[in-house]
Amino acid sequence: MDFEIPPDIADFLAEIDRFIEAKIKPLEAKDDNIRFFDHRREDARTDWERDGLPNEEWEALLYEAKRLAIEAGIFSYPFPAEHGGRDGSNLGMAIIREHLAAKGLGLHNDLQNEHSIVGNNVGLLLLLEYGTEEQKAQWLEDVKNARKGFAFGITEPAHGSDATYMETAAVRDGDDWIINGEKTWNTGVHKAAADLVMARTSGEPGDAMGITAFLVPMDAPGVKVEEYLWTFNMPTDHAHVTFRDVRVPDGAIFGGEGHGLQVVQHFFNENRIRQAASSLGAARHCIEEAVKYARERKPFGKSLASNQGIQFPLVELHARAEMLQALIHKTAWLMDKDGAFSVSDKVSICNYQANRLCCDAADTAMQVCGGRGYSRYMPFEHIYRHHRRYRITEGADEIQMRRVAGYLFGFMKQRKPKGVS
Repeated sequence: MDFEIPPDIADFLAEIDRFIEAKIKPLEAKDDNIRFFDHRREDARTDWERDGLPNEEWEALLYEAKRLAIEAGIFSYPFPAEHGGRDGSNLGMAIIREHLAAKGLGLHNDLQNEHSIVGNNVGLLLLLEYGTEEQKAQWLEDVKNARKGFAFGITEPAHGSDATYMETAAVRDGDDWIINGEKTWNTGVHKAAADLVMARTSGEPGDAMGITAFLVPMDAPGVKVEEYLWTFNMPTDHAHVTFRDVRVPDGAIFGGEGHGLQVVQHFFNENRIRQAASSLGAARHCIEEAVKYARERKPFGKSLASNQGIQFPLVELHARAEMLQALIHKTAWLMDKDGAFSVSDKVSICNYQANRLCCDAADTAMQVCGGRGYSRYMPFEHIYRHHRRYRITEGADEIQMRRVAGYLFGFMKQRKPKGVS
């Protein structure tokens, strides 16, 4: 492996930076849009009177940034060339996501809403891999251009990380299916045209097979958003949704009957390496800003940076970031070379280590910068609150460590999940 950034990726990073300066920064500064990123950000983003949902002006701004990125050919980098993309690699996406997150808070990249000017469009990739011709005809153009999307109904209130213990069930009724059950942390359903609902259609609780994915329209009779769950970092678009005698046609099945979990697992590793890279980039931003502050701040007649008590914690974080970057790049490169499921243990290591690093870096930066660091006038509290979620939602630390242990002790093998072609 060559540790130099490949020329095509380096050129694309330069193209991204030019695009941000030419299009995104002016939009960010227009009409007081900066309120979404300065000390007012949480209040400006949140519709407190509408269940804590994202403010519509905030979401409209994100869409406009995305539209500009689509127009410039930036957003579609990871898409296949035949769909307007550049056949972007996992290594490319890891480098890009770190690069964008390292710039700090801004309209170019805000993971609170999973927003970025370079798309991580899992819906598109799933459609291309598993969608029927009818589903592609209905969804593809809108999903590709960020005009429409679907949410993912996987987690259930009573089972959390154990996705195989699925109480939501679907039974056949003629040419239709009747779905009953409930989902929680069902992100994005307030805007989604449909929810990709996982429901057991055969087998026993705990079986990986026998779970089917259904594209359920959000306006279908029997679908009800019970509440939006308020979180450590607001606004919220994480819903508790119930499904009561929801009828869908056989054509709503996505990826084949009984193969729902395999469909979702297919892109888990790609998502997780990209998310790890984003946490690494955010950690680097915290470290760099803390170093800058320590060099400028001069209490008791000398700069904070001259104190080993300031230097050493930041040196430790810097060392962890350097080592983690090497592992993330190696892992993404191996995914491109040998397939996404050839390095599942390394993906899990990258993921939980990067998320821990980001939280530690944000916390240390707050301490170095004192009261100012704790305030909303610096980005650390926001970064901490946001990235703390990934230690749970992207596969909890403990789940990732259990996965690594499975490979380390020989209980699992590096291979594709059963049922994935």
